[in-house]
Amino acid sequence: MFRTLRPDAVLIQAVIAGALSFAHLHDLAAAAGQDGWKAWAYPVSVDLLLVAAWRRMRADTANRDAWLWFAIALIASLGANVATAGLLDMNHVPAWLRILVAGWPALAFLGGTLLAHAHAPAPAPMPEPEPVPDPVPDLAVERVPEPAPELPPAEPTAVEVQPEPVPQEERPEPAPSMPAVPVPPALLAHAQKIADAHRAQTGAPIDAETLRTRHGMPAALADSIALQLA
Repeated sequence: MFRTLRPDAVLIQAVIAGALSFAHLHDLAAAAGQDGWKAWAYPVSVDLLLVAAWRRMRADTANRDAWLWFAIALIASLGANVATAGLLDMNHVPAWLRILVAGWPALAFLGGTLLAHAHAPAPAPMPEPEPVPDPVPDLAVERVPEPAPELPPAEPTAVEVQPEPVPQEERPEPAPSMPAVPVPPALLAHAQKIADAHRAQTGAPIDAETLRTRHGMPAALADSIALQLA
């Protein structure tokens, strides 16, 4: 689809201003002795220098050379407009104006070359991305049990007097019963020697199990001997 052209007041004004400035520069160059196609080339040179300086100013606002050449081209265009407004005799152009018009091509070429080969501004450094923190693992937090509330101190109560225990009458221990199995005196004397030797070796009295194991006697007889040797 084709876009519909809409009339723009600013664009129309720019076209009118450019056409008038172009005509004034042509008339001034022709009056300064530049006839034929040369008179038409001067307005093109001035306007091209003006556009080149303006584009460089947009790319680098801190470029002083661009501002300087923009001012030179603007003064040349405004000077032609003022000079052709009846303030200058176009039939008798002064010598200094003829010199300026004749030297303009070299001046415009110098300005265009400097603007074309000017260093482009360094791009602004991109901000470094902020480091993304590592996700914190979910930690199971164990809750510390709250301390039990302190109980108020108990009020002193009356001390209960415990009754003293009544001493029990000491009962006499029963006398050891005599062995039920009679032991011959000769066997008892032999067992006494064995018990003395056992005490000398181990430092402990001989028991009934040791007597029964060494002599192979019945358990009842060994108990009776051990009881008499104790």
